[in-house]
Amino acid sequence: MSRPLDHTRPLWEIVLLEGLEGGRWALVTKTHHCMVDGVGSVDVAHLLLDAEPAPPAWSATAPPAAADRRGGFAQLPATLLHGARAGVDAVLHPSALGDVTARARALTELMLRNEVRAAPHTSLNRPIGKYRRFAVAEAPLDDLKRIKRALGGTVNDVALTAVTGGLHALLESRGEVPPHEGLRAMVPVNVRGAAEQLALGNRISSLFVHLPVAESVPLARYAMVLADAEGLKSSDQAMASGMLVQLAGLAPPVLHSFLAQSLFATRLFNVTVTNVPGPQGTLYAFGSPLRRVLGLVPLAAEHCIAIAILSYDGNVSFGVIADHDTVPDVAVVADGIEATLAELLALAGDRQASRAG
Repeated sequence: MSRPLDHTRPLWEIVLLEGLEGGRWALVTKTHHCMVDGVGSVDVAHLLLDAEPAPPAWSATAPPAAADRRGGFAQLPATLLHGARAGVDAVLHPSALGDVTARARALTELMLRNEVRAAPHTSLNRPIGKYRRFAVAEAPLDDLKRIKRALGGTVNDVALTAVTGGLHALLESRGEVPPHEGLRAMVPVNVRGAAEQLALGNRISSLFVHLPVAESVPLARYAMVLADAEGLKSSDQAMASGMLVQLAGLAPPVLHSFLAQSLFATRLFNVTVTNVPGPQGTLYAFGSPLRRVLGLVPLAAEHCIAIAILSYDGNVSFGVIADHDTVPDVAVVADGIEATLAELLALAGDRQASRAG
C-alpha cells in the first residue's frame, strides 16, 4: 500500500498471500479511486467470491443464476454503456446535475462554513512520507447494535464515537491538548441507487463531521456525536460536496487539479473516516470461507491518519492506516477504539438494567 499504482498498467492489483497461520491465505486488492469507490469494491467482491462453499460450475454459454441475481458479468456491457452515456449527458446538458440554484447555494455555504472556520491544526496534519503503518480494532456487530438500542442513534454513530475515543487517546498519549472544537472528519456517503451496483467510477459524496475529541466522558461524547449527526441530516452538505466532485470531473485540467486539491485540503478536514457495510453472510473462494475483511483508506497530503470501518459476517473491523514516520504510535488508536466500545457497552448494559428495574 506504500507503493503507488503503475499508471502504465490497469489501475488495480490483486496480490495472493500464502503461508499465513493456520494454513490460511489472503487476497490483497488495491484499486484506484477513479475506477471504483469503497461500496463499489464490495459489490465487485460479490462477483469474485462465492455465496456457498461449492457453487455451480461456470459454463461458457450459461453463467449461473446466482451471478445474474447479483448483477453478474452479463450486465457489465450495459453498465459500461450507461456510464459512458451519463458522462456525455453531463457534458452536453449541465442542467442534468440537478437544481443548479439550490446546489450552488449549498456549495457556497459549504465552502464558507468550512474554509472560513478551518479545521484545527494538530499533529495529525503534517507532511507525510511514502511508507505506512497499519493497526486493526475489531468488535462483534451485535455489540454496536446493543449500544445503539440502549443509548439511541445508529450503528454509524456508535462507530464514529469509537473512532473519536481512539483519536482522543492518541492526542492524550502525546501530551497534546485536544482541540476544543473537535477534529473534523471527512466521511464519504454512498449515493448509489439500486441500479448502480456495478457502476464504474465514484457514487459518493462527503459529509464533514465533528469528532468531539476534547470530551473525556464517554456518554457525553456519544451524545455530542448524535447531536452533530442530527444537524447534518437537515443540512445540504452532501449535495454541496457532491456538486464539487461533479464540477471537478467536468472541469479543464488546470481547474480540475485545483478543485481536486481543494477537496482534500487540511483546512477542510483532519482525518478521513469511511464506513462501508459488507455482506453479513459468509463468502467463499475455492471452497475456503472468508474469515476477515480489513479495509484501508489512502492518505491525502498532510493527513497522517485515516480509518476504514468495514462490517462483514457479524463483525466490524476498524482499519487504521497511518504515515510511518509521523504516527509510530498507531496502535494507540486501535486500542482506544476497542476501549471506547467496551465503555459504551458497559453503559448500555447499565441503561438496560435500569429500564428493567
